Amino acid sequence: MINCKLLTANGYELYYNLGVFVAKLLGQIFCKIVFWIQLFPLFCALSFFAIADVQSAEVIDRIVAVVNDDIILLSELDESFKPYTDRIMAIGYSLEEERRTLFNIREEILNQLIDQKLTDQQIKQSKITVSDDEIDKAIERLKEANLLTDEELREMLKAEGLTMEEYRKRIKDQILRAKLVNFEIKSKIVITKEDIESYYKSRSDKYGRIKKYRLSNIIMKVPSFASEEEKLVVLEKMETVSTELNTGKPFDIIAKAYSESSYLSNEGGLGLFELKELSPKIQEAIKNMKAGEFTPVLDTDQGYQIFYIQKIVSVPGKSLEEASPEIEDILYKEIVDKKFRSWIDELRKKSHIKTIK
Repeated sequence: MINCKLLTANGYELYYNLGVFVAKLLGQIFCKIVFWIQLFPLFCALSFFAIADVQSAEVIDRIVAVVNDDIILLSELDESFKPYTDRIMAIGYSLEEERRTLFNIREEILNQLIDQKLTDQQIKQSKITVSDDEIDKAIERLKEANLLTDEELREMLKAEGLTMEEYRKRIKDQILRAKLVNFEIKSKIVITKEDIESYYKSRSDKYGRIKKYRLSNIIMKVPSFASEEEKLVVLEKMETVSTELNTGKPFDIIAKAYSESSYLSNEGGLGLFELKELSPKIQEAIKNMKAGEFTPVLDTDQGYQIFYIQKIVSVPGKSLEEASPEIEDILYKEIVDKKFRSWIDELRKKSHIKTIK
């Protein structure tokens, strides 16, 4: 009996202790459930922001075009588009006109990027390469043409947000594309003597006899820092000079008395000029005038001026032989541009291109 009691007591104690344990365990579980219920809204909020972050990250960059096996990213388009954006927005268009202009430019730039991808793919297929030495020589030619030292070039690149490595990459791409155009197009262009002669004859206004004007002037200079009142004083003096000329006094005598010009050609006056060599304002003033006539007072960058036409002469233009190199270069560029556009159009037809607005 004792053993049974002991067993019973022990059993009771065991069950009692087990009940206490289960009760404590259930209490702990309940507390944890309450805790997680309280945290659930915060968890949802954090999840929402995490998802929002992912979504915003997707908007930062995306595919805007597929060109065969290559893609064009929004970041690439934006990088090429940004300089134009700043300029257009600075012009002061109306909101609708600005929006339409930016949209059209964006479309044009995207098309250019697609063309670049197509040419880059052809470069790979044709196994065209560029050496570091070719890139170095191209950069040296550019520095020489623009009278730049290496330090000055680097400063200019820095101002544009470019490193020398990035600039070298651009030069490399340009050389590769030039080689491709030469391989696919330029090497197949033939310009005959008949082509040059035909162009020469059709441009008689350019290569025939040329009309030139021998000009003299009277000038009164206006300092760049002059006030409106000071400019008006100079203008009134020039109007007085114009009045004297209208009375019939010789231009050269009036010029010696009033003009501030220190330049005279060997033949007197300013020299011989074609219309196209003069500023638009002067062109407009003298184009219908005859020898011996003078212009009204003109407000020019150099100051207030009156121009006198000493005489109008017709001088021989360029001969066919003299003009041939220039004409060949013009025809060559025209044909290259047309053939390159046709070649790109054919590539587009054969390619898988998809744009995503």
